[in-house]
Amino acid sequence: ATDKHHVVDDAPFGGGQGMVMKPEPIFAAVEDLKSQIANRKSQILLMSPAGRRFDQEMAQQLSQESHLIIISGHYEGVDHRVIEHLIDLEISIGDYVLTNGAIAAVVLVDSVVRLLPGTLGHERSAADDSFSNGLLEAPQYTRPADFRAWKVPEVLLSGNHAEIAKWREEQATTRTRANRPDLFR
Repeated sequence: ATDKHHVVDDAPFGGGQGMVMKPEPIFAAVEDLKSQIANRKSQILLMSPAGRRFDQEMAQQLSQESHLIIISGHYEGVDHRVIEHLIDLEISIGDYVLTNGAIAAVVLVDSVVRLLPGTLGHERSAADDSFSNGLLEAPQYTRPADFRAWKVPEVLLSGNHAEIAKWREEQATTRTRANRPDLFR
């Protein structure tokens, strides 16, 4: 903020509770960032409960962008002129409200970065995750094969890759139906 008191928020016109982030500091910050990367196109995002709902498909799309600028709303949000004239995409991580948009931005960054080549230890890791094929991920097991008399399903120990793939698909479908039936609509 460049005013005398370096204020980034103010009361909303028309009255109401809370404070609204002023447009000047946001425009100044974005314009400064864009001047530093003049040769790259930036996608400008605003984290907001009023935005499009973030999902794996959107994470995949954003991972293809060359540069993202993420603005985290605070208080009662940002002056609407920021949304109208600066933002390319307003994003919500769910149907609830947080104290600020920084937590939502971290969720978005983590979800997108893990899709970038070289981030995960194995190339197929992201492709096999929940939601990548529209289903939740199948249950995962590790050593020991027998823990407190709870055994790993035999098929996973069989070495038969076709049967393992079939089992995982069946388990993913069952798990999705039980926990997230909305994904079948």
